Amino acid sequence: MVLTKPSDAPTETPKNRDPGFQQGVAVDLDVNQSTVSRTLITVSEAICSKRNNWITFPNTNDLLGVAINEWASTKRMPSVIGAIDCTHGKITKPRIHGDEYVNIKGICSIKNVQATCNAKEIFTSVDATWPGSVHVSRIWRNSLVHRIMYNNVQGAALLGDEGYGTAPWLLTPFKNPTTPIQENYNLIHAKERCVIERCFGQLKRRFPMLQYTFRLKIENIPKHIVSAFVLHNISKHLQDPYHDFDPVQMEVQDAIELIPEGNQPQIRNRGTQRRNDVALAIFRDVN
Repeated sequence: MVLTKPSDAPTETPKNRDPGFQQGVAVDLDVNQSTVSRTLITVSEAICSKRNNWITFPNTNDLLGVAINEWASTKRMPSVIGAIDCTHGKITKPRIHGDEYVNIKGICSIKNVQATCNAKEIFTSVDATWPGSVHVSRIWRNSLVHRIMYNNVQGAALLGDEGYGTAPWLLTPFKNPTTPIQENYNLIHAKERCVIERCFGQLKRRFPMLQYTFRLKIENIPKHIVSAFVLHNISKHLQDPYHDFDPVQMEVQDAIELIPEGNQPQIRNRGTQRRNDVALAIFRDVN
């Protein structure tokens, strides 16, 4: 039996809940809304427990070598293993430490949900734990992926947009290309880096909750986000098409000038030199 308030009783929306979706499911199943909430958490936790089975970043030299070859089989950027970017996870403003979740656009979010993907449009890492006010540079530098890339001896690199700082392991576009070599590099870089944007688009088509505002306890939101990433990879494994879902208008991230990696100018210089070498190499391939 579903317990309801008298029609003349004041309605109250519990903080950090999604009354619309959860209450609707509760009515359909003839259960209490709290039962739906607990079930959602239980299912999300069960899916998240399998994240290491379905979301894996190459963390050895051998696996990095395999990833480099996989990328090279369909793309032109040398020694690249994937792309990196961030997306917003909008939330209602928490009552405690709420300002920490307000991002640069003035929107309350778990931002940035940082993710990497490979050439097969499969996510290889995801981090959905940081409040909205945290700078992308801090998220990146504190991630396991950064440590792996920093220490890799294969010369592996990720593709990132101009919001990231250039490093030997993170190739970014030239901000103001002035030569045919730089223009050619930027063209190829944009074409190949958009794989991460396609992944985010597919993810949000499959799981519309990622397009809207989460109204859940703040500690439960990362579980739901990561669950979506896990299910995306399972769907790709099963070759489940995403084209039947409604199209998503992808948000455009604001480019932010970052402090050089680790505040070490020599790393940025090495990254700039490697980018120049890559730009020259791929330009020579077509000329």
